[in-house]
Amino acid sequence: MSGAPARPGHRTLPGSVTAAPGRTAVRRSLDPRTAVAVLLAASITVMAPGGMWFVPATLAAGVLLALSERAWKRAIGLPAAAAAVAYLLPLAAPWPLLGLMGVMGEFTLRLVAVGGIAAHLIRTIPPTRFTAALRAMRVPEAFTVSGAVMLRFVPTIVAEARAVRDAMRLRGLGGATGMLRHPLLSIEYFTVPLIASSLRSAEDLSASALLRGLGSQPWPTTMHPPRFGRADAVAVLAVALLTAATLWWRSTR
Repeated sequence: MSGAPARPGHRTLPGSVTAAPGRTAVRRSLDPRTAVAVLLAASITVMAPGGMWFVPATLAAGVLLALSERAWKRAIGLPAAAAAVAYLLPLAAPWPLLGLMGVMGEFTLRLVAVGGIAAHLIRTIPPTRFTAALRAMRVPEAFTVSGAVMLRFVPTIVAEARAVRDAMRLRGLGGATGMLRHPLLSIEYFTVPLIASSLRSAEDLSASALLRGLGSQPWPTTMHPPRFGRADAVAVLAVALLTAATLWWRSTR
C-alpha cells in the first residue's frame, strides 16, 4: 500500500489514521446549534417555576451525552451528585432553621442537571466550530465573541487553578488541614496567583482572538461549515421522548 513518505523523526503509531495533506480530521459530534438549543431549553425549563419535575429528564440527557463521548466519570458522577443532594433535601425540610439549606440544595440540584449538558458542550465543541455555528445562525457579534471567549477561558482557568493547588501542596499549604489551620492565608495564597495568571491568560486569549479574525468584518471563511447530521436527529428525538415521559409522569401524579 503506497502512501506519503514519512517525515524525518516522525513516527506513526500502529492503528492510527493519518490525514491527507491539506485535510483536517473533524471529530463527529453534535452540531453546535443543536447543543446550544438543548442547553438553553434545559436551562429555561429547569430554572422555571415547577422545574424540579424536569430535573430527572435533564440528568438523563446529561448522562446520555456523557456516554456518547465515553466520559465515564461524568456519567457516574452526575447521578451520584444528584442522588446525594436529593437525599439531603428531605432531611433538611422538617427543620425550619435548615430551610435556607433546603432552598440552596434545590437550586444546586438544578445546576447539577444543567451542568452535565454544559460540560458536554465545553468538552466536545471547539470554539472555532461554536463561533461558526453562531455566525450561521446570524447571532449578533457581541454574543458570538462572548461565547467564544468563554469556551476558551473556562478550561484555562481550571488548568491554572490546578497548577496553583499543586504548587500550594508542594509548599505544604494545601489540603483540608491547611485550610482549617489557616483559612484566610489559604484563600489568599490561592486567589492572588490565580487572579494574576487569569489576567495573563486573558491578554493571551485576546491577542489570539484578534489574530484569528474574531470580530472582524467581513466574517472569516469557515473551513468546515456546520451541518446537521444523524447525531443531531437522535439528540432531538431523545429530548422529545424525555420531555413526553416527564409530562406523562407529571400528569399521573
